[in-house]
Amino acid sequence: MEIAENIVKLKSELPEGVQLVAVSKTKPNDNILEAYEAGQRAFGENKVQELVRKYEDLPKDIEWHFIGHLQTNKVKYIAPFVDLIHGVDSQKLLKTIDKEGEKNNRIISCLLQFHVAEEETKFGLDLSEARTILSSVEFSGMKSVAIRGVMGMATYTDDEAQIRREFRQLKNIFNQIKVEFFGDDDSFSEISMGMSGDYQLAIEEGSTMIRVGSLLFGERKYS
Repeated sequence: MEIAENIVKLKSELPEGVQLVAVSKTKPNDNILEAYEAGQRAFGENKVQELVRKYEDLPKDIEWHFIGHLQTNKVKYIAPFVDLIHGVDSQKLLKTIDKEGEKNNRIISCLLQFHVAEEETKFGLDLSEARTILSSVEFSGMKSVAIRGVMGMATYTDDEAQIRREFRQLKNIFNQIKVEFFGDDDSFSEISMGMSGDYQLAIEEGSTMIRVGSLLFGERKYS
C-alpha cells in the first residue's frame, strides 16, 4: 500500500491547479494499478513500446502522457490514444503528430519543450526557434495538433538558485508565447516542470504539472 499512501500524501500537498503526472516508466502494471486504485489517472511513459503495451493492458480511463524524446517514426503507435505529448522539440515532429492525429480523427495535445538547463544533454527549443514554428504557414495549416503549453527540465544540481532561475526562464517563455500566439486561447495553460527532486521549487515558480516517479514508486529499477 506504500504507493497508494505516497500518492495520497503528495496530492494532498499540491496547490490547486497543479496536476500530478505519475512517472510509471519501467514500473510493472501492478504498481500502476495500485496508484490507479488510489485515484491517480495521469501516468507518464518515455518508451513507445512500453507505453503501447501498458495502454493495451490497463484501464482505459488512464490518461497517458508521453514524456520522453519522441522519434517521428514512432508517433503512429501512440497517436490513437496518447493524451499529451510533453516533448515537442521540432517542426518536423509536430508535423508528424498532426498527420497521425488526422489519420486517427483526433486532435493530439502537445507541449513545446524548451532547453533551459545548462546541461548539453537535454533536448529542447529556444524561444526564437519556437517563434519560427508558431508563426509558420505550415503550423497555421495544422488541424490535428493543439499546443497546450510548455515543458522543460532544470539542470541536475543541488544549486537551488540555479534551478529556480531555469524554472523562471521557462515561465517567462510561457508568458511571452502566450501573449504573442495564444492570447485568446484558454487551453494554452500548462507549464510542465518539476520532478521528484525539484517539484516544490517548480511549483513555487509557476508549474502547473509535475512529473514525479521515484517519490511515488521508489527508486527506478532498470532491467
